[in-house]
Amino acid sequence: MTVSVPPRAFITGCAGTRLSVEEEAFLLDTAPWGLILFRRNIETPAQVADLVRAFRALVGRPDAPVLIDQEGGRVQRLGPPHWPVYPPASVFADLAEKEGAARGAEAARLGARLMAQDLAALGINVDCVPCADLRLPEGHGIIGDRAYGDTPEQVAALARAAAEGLIAGGVLPVLKHIPGHGRARADSHESLPVVETSRTELEATDFEPFRLLADLPLAMTAHVVYAAIDSEHPATTSKRVIDEVIRGHIGFDGALMSDDLSMGALAGSLASRAQAAFAAGCDLALHCNGRLDEMRDVAAHSPRLEGDAARRCAAALACLAPSANLELAQARARFSDMIAPS
Repeated sequence: MTVSVPPRAFITGCAGTRLSVEEEAFLLDTAPWGLILFRRNIETPAQVADLVRAFRALVGRPDAPVLIDQEGGRVQRLGPPHWPVYPPASVFADLAEKEGAARGAEAARLGARLMAQDLAALGINVDCVPCADLRLPEGHGIIGDRAYGDTPEQVAALARAAAEGLIAGGVLPVLKHIPGHGRARADSHESLPVVETSRTELEATDFEPFRLLADLPLAMTAHVVYAAIDSEHPATTSKRVIDEVIRGHIGFDGALMSDDLSMGALAGSLASRAQAAFAAGCDLALHCNGRLDEMRDVAAHSPRLEGDAARRCAAALACLAPSANLELAQARARFSDMIAPS
């Protein structure tokens, strides 16, 4: 079944491994743009594929985005016994530093291609990768080994390789956390980080990987205050940061989603958080925790996708292509060899 009414501009979670009757009614009524999955939603390959199909049937769009955070390392929703373990981004950074940029990029690309193979087999078509935040000594460990390095050029090169690997496997990448979380001294899951660094320095460092990757189709905001630009609002709810930095200096014209609105960095009701994100210029609101009462609040304050937001989201989905052929066993063996300790 196809529908002519545009979806609502939000991405929702769900509580468990199967949709409840209440969740089915919610999805049928609200038609969110996408669904995001977490470990609580993962049991077996067949179960995940059934969950994905059920979501798409309810919203009436066979290509409706289904997202996941499958970075490797600490952030990996799919894992044993059904799926492989993948390394964190820092492994590719180390490889690039020891064996050259080309070797690091090849490994990052192949690792992402293999992850895409796992995801596409389940019907998952969006991965919240790459993390283009810098690894900085003063930054909170929430980024840490999730970063591809400590220089803008290396981070951008390895992040682009990962994005290319995903796209080759039929999965869209999400550039995060724009315009940069690496310098933040707090975990935005728990509290609101405030970065006091000058705009000039930020543009030369934290923002630069994102500028170099501005052609990617999707990005996720950082719940971080950049005091030199807007001392009152994190990027997610700052019209100035989104207009001047993300759309302006960085030049990103893809679909922009908020980070999870239920995170501790944001204040106020879920309704006010969603309203603030849209007013600032986010195209999509992301809500992850699977609490139906909160999901309803976000949905009630999410508009239908129209105008520039609809254009950007359509352009992102147009980047989806059938996966290129891959000799899976050979590719897995090569990847294991590339990342093996020397």
